[in-house]
Amino acid sequence: MSTPTGGDAFLYTLELNVRTELTIAEISQPEGEPIDQWLSDPSDDQRYEVGLRTLLGAVEAMEDGSSQLPDEPGPRSETGGW
Repeated sequence: MSTPTGGDAFLYTLELNVRTELTIAEISQPEGEPIDQWLSDPSDDQRYEVGLRTLLGAVEAMEDGSSQLPDEPGPRSETGGW
């Protein structure tokens, strides 16, 4: 397997970094440790892991080319959003 070049190299490196960080986040959860010895709030850890999974999904979508925007934007809602 060869390492991609250009923009693909950036996505490849980003994916590796996110996967590494996600692995660290998954194995760093304090199980069975007293609460006063935790280094971080478990809810913060969960939010961080969710953010990593979201980022990983976005990187995978970019690599698959499914991030193409439509030629014309869809209709806007009355509040100005999409």
